Amino acid sequence: MDGEVSHKGKVISAEGGTVKVEIISQSACSACHAAGLCSASDSKKKEVFVQSSAAFAPGEEVNVMLRRSMGMRAVVLAYAVPLFVVLGITVALCYCGVSELVAGLAGIAAIALWYLLVYLLRDKIAGGYAFTIEKIIN
Repeated sequence: MDGEVSHKGKVISAEGGTVKVEIISQSACSACHAAGLCSASDSKKKEVFVQSSAAFAPGEEVNVMLRRSMGMRAVVLAYAVPLFVVLGITVALCYCGVSELVAGLAGIAAIALWYLLVYLLRDKIAGGYAFTIEKIIN
């Protein structure tokens, strides 16, 4: 599974072809033996909805997988595009003779507009991400 990223999770519910899975994402620090003594350790519970025709029972342990290219697409949308937007707007306005303060504020406003656009198109963007699920056989 080189082209996939997978996380272990637990099925919360399974109704009508939609499986609700709880994933506990952990930072690298949280797996450390000293995580209980350190304030840097971090773990978060996330819920993922996966379309599946297979039968799953609540409490069942599963692997939730996503193609690695989809993860890179998310990184580009969330980090790379906003970086180029703020740099492009700020540099272009400074080059045109606008003050640095105004150029910086315009760059921040452009990022805000980018994230508003992503929020408004979230359903369309989410449609491009297809999770798959498989049972963990003990």
